[in-house]
Amino acid sequence: MRCFVVMGPSQSGKTTLIEAMAGLEGQPVRHAESEDPLTTVSFTYLGEPWVGIDIAGGPENLGFAGQALGGADAAIICVPAEAGAAVLAAPYIRLVEEAGTPCLLFINRMDEAKDRVRDIASALQGFARHALVLRQVPIREGDKVVGAVDLISERAWEYQEGQPSKLVGLPEAALDREQEARAELLEHLADFDDHLLEELIEDKAPPTEELFEITRKVLAENRVMPVFLGAASHMNGVNRLMKALRHEAPGVEITRERVTGGEGALAVGLHGAMRKHVGKTVMIRALDEGVSAGKPLGGGTLSSMTALDGKTPLERLAPGEIGLAVKSDHLNPGHLFDAEGARPLPAWSRGHPPSLARLLLPESDKDEARLSAALARLAEIEPGLELGTDQATGHTVVRLQGPMHLRRVLTLLDKEFGVRVREAPVGASYRETISRPVAKHYRHRKQSGGAGQFADVVLEVRPAPRGAGFSFDEVVKGGAVPRNYIPAVEQGARDALAEGPLGFPVIDISVTLTDGKSHSVDSSDFAFRTAGRMGVKEALAEAGPVLLQPIDRVTFHIPSQFSGALVQLVSSLKGQVLGFDANPDAPGWDIFNALIPAAAHDEIDRALGGATQGTGWYEAEFDHYEELHGRAAEAVTRARAEAQA
Repeated sequence: MRCFVVMGPSQSGKTTLIEAMAGLEGQPVRHAESEDPLTTVSFTYLGEPWVGIDIAGGPENLGFAGQALGGADAAIICVPAEAGAAVLAAPYIRLVEEAGTPCLLFINRMDEAKDRVRDIASALQGFARHALVLRQVPIREGDKVVGAVDLISERAWEYQEGQPSKLVGLPEAALDREQEARAELLEHLADFDDHLLEELIEDKAPPTEELFEITRKVLAENRVMPVFLGAASHMNGVNRLMKALRHEAPGVEITRERVTGGEGALAVGLHGAMRKHVGKTVMIRALDEGVSAGKPLGGGTLSSMTALDGKTPLERLAPGEIGLAVKSDHLNPGHLFDAEGARPLPAWSRGHPPSLARLLLPESDKDEARLSAALARLAEIEPGLELGTDQATGHTVVRLQGPMHLRRVLTLLDKEFGVRVREAPVGASYRETISRPVAKHYRHRKQSGGAGQFADVVLEVRPAPRGAGFSFDEVVKGGAVPRNYIPAVEQGARDALAEGPLGFPVIDISVTLTDGKSHSVDSSDFAFRTAGRMGVKEALAEAGPVLLQPIDRVTFHIPSQFSGALVQLVSSLKGQVLGFDANPDAPGWDIFNALIPAAAHDEIDRALGGATQGTGWYEAEFDHYEELHGRAAEAVTRARAEAQA
């Protein structure tokens, strides 16, 4: 069984393409779960079984594409026939190059093409480390593409509506362009084959079979990306693409060597899903002999398997075959399995780091009791889903790939686990500090029968440099405060920092105990801790409290052409551009760094897609706190007061 992945930007026609490929020799069978961004198509081509994996478009689904690439023989990137749309394919080109997966590009909708194929390929080349080589050139009648010439066999094919193309003579008008493009193709191939280079130097015509053998080798070694043409909705170019995939893409033996790094594995997890009344299922592909129901796999027992329809039982998988592991909860997608254990695929298989953070608020006590377990199960199958807890509220925090990912997780929680939640933004972690020093005398005295409480402290509370945190010192002389009570004063001061006069935790202050008094009977650790806490609280209110907002260092990963738009975006968010440089590992991409208020994350999530046409993503980490004044500060403190009312 052979396996390939079709991916590309939304509206590129990739689903139409995979259905056209699968329907060349009969009726394909689709397998999909609702809310699942991955669909499999099983079909037969020239008597051989195939599985095509269709990945829904959008950068939020790159993690699913990465997992599938971890066990696929090849990938096809489907792109529209527009040079200006090449940037939309950039994330997919970057992913397949990081994964090392042999890849073919299919320029779709050639019937609507306004740009030259050469210009489209050149625009795509701007995002690829490997050479993109045209394998076909179009035959035109006026502005209309009516066929294509194969640059290796030098055969011309005329497109037929809804049918395989018709072999025709090479049109005179296309001859010069065909010869030029063929020469470029042979020069690229000669870079990887010395014998072909000698033939070209000696001006010998290389045999067609020799050229096809070289194309098989360079594709398996992931040295070039061949580019094919067509219009899937009209079946144009589809059969030629399928033939290239069959003859040139490697089989499972080479795939096993590539994905395991030569270390070997029995199987790989391509995808995970939750199925009602069944639970977790993991799509696995056998890479070697020994994958059988009831046998060890991944450090446990592979309980049972079905075909991709989820119904037909399977006893074993031969190398290359694909099935669903059922009732084997120890198996997770994105991992390689041997009998004794599992190891994760590299980082590229998980998509980009999640950036969208949301609080999940259960709608009932029953939902709250089941939420943690349900999310833990989803995190096993959802690449790019990370779980945490909001320190301020104790509520569950999820980090996701974007709004579509959030909707899918909420739907799965409800549909598969019966857990209903509301989502809310994660508030920025504001802090407060003081702007001037204050000396404070505080006496704690309480008498209500029996032993009383007495503690007297004199404190100096001062602002500290930003980032210094909290420090405590004492300069008490003459034993005015017995030394065994001084730690209690410090603890009381720390207690006071939990919430300042503005309603937020207090940072960057120093407290010095300068004097005080004690009572031989009524003084205690508790009394001095209370005095320390209340003394510092009163001092904070008198010391000019200042609101501090968290500033994050944000690293954007964007196609270079959008860096100008990012400058404007950062400026609109009251951020500071630190600079941007070309990514040395990803042609056509920039790494763009900025300092941005953490409160602006929701706006980044909304605006970044528009600024980069859905191609960019970002990572953020806390950098420092800085003062916030004026109406913005008033709005934050007012909202805090209302929330606590």
